[in-house]
Amino acid sequence: MPMSTNKKLTSEQVSSLASQTLLDENSSKTAKILAGSALSQVQKEKQTGSKVEDLASKVLQSPKYSDKTKSLAGSVLSQSNKER
Repeated sequence: MPMSTNKKLTSEQVSSLASQTLLDENSSKTAKILAGSALSQVQKEKQTGSKVEDLASKVLQSPKYSDKTKSLAGSVLSQSNKER
């Protein structure tokens, strides 16, 4: 049975945060990975890959990441495949 497709797109607010994150030289590698994933899902029905899903999940569970990074992680996870 084929996996279902998640058709959610990244919001303008998260897109803006993702752009700022990528332009900020002080942003962590993790934040930039999540920002890139979020931006790749702005206008296309792309889904988050399993590796980025795992990363986003770890970010949300860890106290060491900022609220901004957690916002990106939440957006990325909301666009993942629900069956994984």
